[in-house]
Amino acid sequence: MSAPKIAIVAALRREVWPLVKHWPVSRKQFGGREFAFYENGAAVVVCGGIGGAHARRATEAVIELHRPALVISAGFAGALQPDLPVGRVLTLSVVIDAGDGSRASTETGEGILVSFNSVADAAQKAKLAQAYGGQAVDMEAAAVSRGAVAHGLSFMACKVISDASDFSLPPTTGFVGEDGQFRTARFAFHAALRPWLWSSVLQLARDSSLASKRLCEQLTTIIETNRAGAGMGKAGTGEIRTEEPEPVFRASSAVKS
Repeated sequence: MSAPKIAIVAALRREVWPLVKHWPVSRKQFGGREFAFYENGAAVVVCGGIGGAHARRATEAVIELHRPALVISAGFAGALQPDLPVGRVLTLSVVIDAGDGSRASTETGEGILVSFNSVADAAQKAKLAQAYGGQAVDMEAAAVSRGAVAHGLSFMACKVISDASDFSLPPTTGFVGEDGQFRTARFAFHAALRPWLWSSVLQLARDSSLASKRLCEQLTTIIETNRAGAGMGKAGTGEIRTEEPEPVFRASSAVKS
């Protein structure tokens, strides 16, 4: 019997490119949108775009078209704690949606991931850390978990720190398309004309490269472990429970890079 297929849902291809660059890719329609699916037999990866709405649509697509047994929300996250360096990979046990206070338990790993509706700068990260006691913040994991739970599937959250707790991302408002994909060329042209952005953009590029490499190393380990039949630990069903909403703060950066 073949190993159950793992579905990995990321926001952007750059996050998982070291993993999928040699995998066959197929393009399929679902819900009026075309998705690219990278497959290697044991796993399938889809990059749905930035934000919860795009993540949920990608999750529904990969579940409907590929019937996985395990869904993983993977990608970049901002550190909420100062002792988490860029490149640290986290497998989180709890995902909190900052919008409504709901929590998804993955029953594997440890720590808390906060899904927030926009990118947090350094001050915002400090507020989120205080409000939720979390280790990292992203924009998509809560939406992916809801899709997995709705279909009775196991769920994991595997994130890599791409920006430290005291780092504020360059402003990227207006560079995300309706499909949730980041318009890199437009942003590069914008940043090239603004020398005061150069240092933060270069640091972000270096940090993103390291983060992507480390994340893909961990995802490869997860895939190979599953392929070998050693199991995934206690992946669970990712039960979601809704609690009283906790404080929600506005981020000064509007878009994930």
